[in-house]
Amino acid sequence: MDALTRGTNALFLLLGAILVLSMHAGFAFLELGTVRKKNQVNALVKILVDFSVSTIVYFFVGFGVAYGTHFFVGADRLAIGSGFELVRFFFLLTFAAAIPAIISGGIAERAKFWPQLIATAVIVGFVYPLYEGIAWNRAFGIQDWLARVTGNEFHDFAGSVVVHAMGGWLALPAVLLLGARRNRYRGDGSLSAHPPSSIPFLALGAWVLCVGWFGFNVMSAQTIDKISGLVAVNSLMAMVGGTLAALALGKNDPGFVYNGPLAGLVAVCAGSDLMHPIGALVVGGVAGAIFVKMFTLTQNKWKIDDVLGVWPLHGLCGTWGGIAAGIFGTRALGGIGGVNLWAQLIGVAIGVAWALVAGAAVYGVLQATLGLRLSQEEEYAGADLSIHNISATPEREVSW
Repeated sequence: MDALTRGTNALFLLLGAILVLSMHAGFAFLELGTVRKKNQVNALVKILVDFSVSTIVYFFVGFGVAYGTHFFVGADRLAIGSGFELVRFFFLLTFAAAIPAIISGGIAERAKFWPQLIATAVIVGFVYPLYEGIAWNRAFGIQDWLARVTGNEFHDFAGSVVVHAMGGWLALPAVLLLGARRNRYRGDGSLSAHPPSSIPFLALGAWVLCVGWFGFNVMSAQTIDKISGLVAVNSLMAMVGGTLAALALGKNDPGFVYNGPLAGLVAVCAGSDLMHPIGALVVGGVAGAIFVKMFTLTQNKWKIDDVLGVWPLHGLCGTWGGIAAGIFGTRALGGIGGVNLWAQLIGVAIGVAWALVAGAAVYGVLQATLGLRLSQEEEYAGADLSIHNISATPEREVSW
């Protein structure tokens, strides 16, 4: 029976890892559909290569930083317990690799290729695992301190803050250092349209992300005995809440409509194991509204050219999700309890501050040494031809 339980847990978590792995295809197609045609190949290549670099650095460095374990032992030891620890690494790797995939969308269409890969290695190897260890492995005694001071630990069941807010707030310094895409804003300050290249691909990416998200959230239980249908239904309710809020406030714009469910799912991650489904619906709806309003504000008023809106979508909605867990997870609002607002506020503040400082440091150093941005000529030609020497539709450039 013990062997069966270990095997079942390993299979359960492996299926979760595969579902979250599929989300990286969603990231790729969401970016591909949003950027202009001359940058589509770059979007596809970045996500796959970023994932590959993330795998190497998280295996050799990051997982150990977060959890204090390593894989420098014989394969016979690694296979113990149906190889559960290896499967756990695979599952958590897919979370870690989401960080550079998130950042990729913010810096799209004008960022150099190799400096971003270096940033990926540093972020997944050191920056992300340090906060991951605090939130999910009680590193540095911060969770114990929060429990003493507030009465509860910081709660982030599936990564609203650990993954999404971290990715969004890390991206913000990179976006600011890069500056806007050329000709995005006219000399008089007005906005120049850079419409998505493919709404169908954008929609496909969003759908793939939504489906994979149920592995992201539900399988965060990590063992079969802790699986909860509450997590699944809360994820569903937040998803539809975000969709409908984005539809209403985004005036039927398909870009908003298909990012709305993502906003809701980002926000519900933290408290999906605690909230009542009605609370999850409200959390998702608020997140959809945050995305539409803040994306419009950053692009049109503040002139922050965050191409996929990763700071509003992941940074702000992830921050909201961490805070919302301390509100809608309480018994007073129909939740399970065991969480409070003060612990959530402090935990969120630590994550946001660390992401901002680390993001500014990593991208600031790269800006000063290698440079972050393509030249004017390269950006005009597009990242596809400038970096990869091929376009998404090469047959159109062939002369007969």
